[in-house]
Order: sequence, then structure tokens, then C-alpha cells
Amino acid sequence: MLPYCLRLLSTIANIEHAGKLAKGAVLKAICAGFEETTEPAVCLSGDVETNECLDNNGGCWQDKATNLTACKDTFRGRVCECPLVDGVQFKGDGYSHCEASGSGRCKINNGGCWHDARDGHAYSACLDDGNGKCQCPPGFKGDGVKNCEDIDECKEKKACQCPECSCKNTWGSYECTCSGDLLYIRDHDTCISKSGTEVRSSWAAVWVILIGLAMASGGAYLIYKYRLR
Repeated sequence: MLPYCLRLLSTIANIEHAGKLAKGAVLKAICAGFEETTEPAVCLSGDVETNECLDNNGGCWQDKATNLTACKDTFRGRVCECPLVDGVQFKGDGYSHCEASGSGRCKINNGGCWHDARDGHAYSACLDDGNGKCQCPPGFKGDGVKNCEDIDECKEKKACQCPECSCKNTWGSYECTCSGDLLYIRDHDTCISKSGTEVRSSWAAVWVILIGLAMASGGAYLIYKYRLR
């Protein structure tokens, strides 16, 4: 039935009917048989219906920054339905709220979350794990949607607090240096002697060699015992 209706619509759209039966009247009668959002493009032409989405976006949700809208023009009128964009489904009531949902949502307007970039460093509060949440990244605090502020790790004493440490706050992180001939270990938030590190590294190498020799000697002994059988 549907292919027949489409062929009929195409014919009606391109020819004028004789007598009192106008093309517009026939089109309207046939288009009325389609369900909303399933009608062909000819049913949405200006000669047949009025596009309510052109007037204040039909009262539907709209994101002007990304040129996305929930308004869909149909033959019977407009419907407010959250869109599907590049495989990412928006969810909401379609009137006042629509937000990207599921995996891949961060690629659409950053999932509606906060994001910023400075000095070659970019940060985003969008979590692309399907839960639809916005969470400030490590080194920041805020609601994750409209605002994420840098945490001053030095001022709030969250890091680089050892006696030999010297702390400098950076956007989204911090820099920590040690006095004298000391090396900062970030994972342990402490300063250690570089010479001590070299000594430990040397002993580690010695132990590796000793263990290797012991294993080789043990293997040779087992082979010797096997041949004596």
C-alpha cells in the first residue's frame, strides 16, 4: 500500500487534475492517511501544510549552539521529540529538556558538560561511560556542568607538603620541586636523595644478576643429576 501511495503522491505533485478536484485537496486527503513523522517530503511542502517549527521552534527544545532541535514538522502539526544525532540519542521531554545519552555523547557538544582549554591543555567534565553524568576532572572542583574551578593544591595543602618540597600551582595540576640534590616522588609526595636512588638501583641490578646465576646453577645441577640415572 505504501509504495502505491508514494507513486500516487509523486504523480499528483507534478500534474494538475481536471475539474474541481484541486491538487492540494487530493494531496491533503492522501497525506492525512500517514502517521506523524512517517509522511513523505511532498506532504510537508508549503502548498500542503504550514511548518510550525518555523515559528519559535514550535515551542520545542532547541540548542542554538549546536543547531539541534526537538521540533519535527508533520502534516498534522509539529511534534516535540528529542533527536538522534550521529548515532547518539538525546533523551528528555522534547519541550524544555533534551540531553545526549549513552556512549559517544561527549562528541555532541561535550555532552552538555563543562570543558575548557589553556596553554595546550584541554580538560572535560564529560564522562563517556553511558551514565550521563558530568564530573569535574582531577585537579578541579565544581558542578561539572557550568563550572569547574582549578584546585590550588599548594594553598589547600593537598600535595607537595614534605619539608624539602617547594609547591607551585598550575591550571589543573601542580609542580613540586625539592631543595638541594633531592628528587621528588609524586606517588609518595616526598623527596629522596638522588644518590640513594642510584645506590638502590645498583643493588637491584646486583640482585637480578645473583638470582639469574642461582637459577642457571640450579638448572645445570638438575641436568647433571638426570644424566647420572
